[in-house]
Order: sequence, then C-alpha cells, then structure tokens
Amino acid sequence: MQAPRPTYEVDGAAIRERRMSSGIAIADLARRAGITPSYLSRLETGVRRFMRPPKYMALREALGLPPDNTQLLAHSETDTK
Repeated sequence: MQAPRPTYEVDGAAIRERRMSSGIAIADLARRAGITPSYLSRLETGVRRFMRPPKYMALREALGLPPDNTQLLAHSETDTK
C-alpha cells in the first residue's frame, strides 16, 4: 500500500484576491503557473482545495510570492507550521 502523496490545502479566496490585486487574468496566471484556467477557477471558488507541491510552488511563484510565504494556504495549514 502506498502512502498518500503530500498536498497543500489552499485558500481559494486568497488566491483570487492576490491575482486580482496584481491585475492578472485567470488565463494568464494559469499559463504562468502551468495549470489550466478551469483548475485555477476551481481552486479560487473552493471546488478544489488541495494542490500537489509542484503546482502549488508554481502558482506561488507566478503570483510573485517568495518561497516562505504562506498567504495562499488555508488557515489550518498555516497553523500547523
């Protein structure tokens, strides 16, 4: 039996707020992060809440956030770190 792969629980509202305050369209941010616009939309609306580390790191970088920034993580995720 394989162990579950690690994921990050993200705060969709924080992703959307950061994207909008940066003036980036969903399609542009998705392209920069290497994800689809529909995946990004599902994250922002809370339909999806978990991301694999490589995608999370790519999204964080595309938004111009430093590696140690936890702004996009759900509160329960940041409380444990």
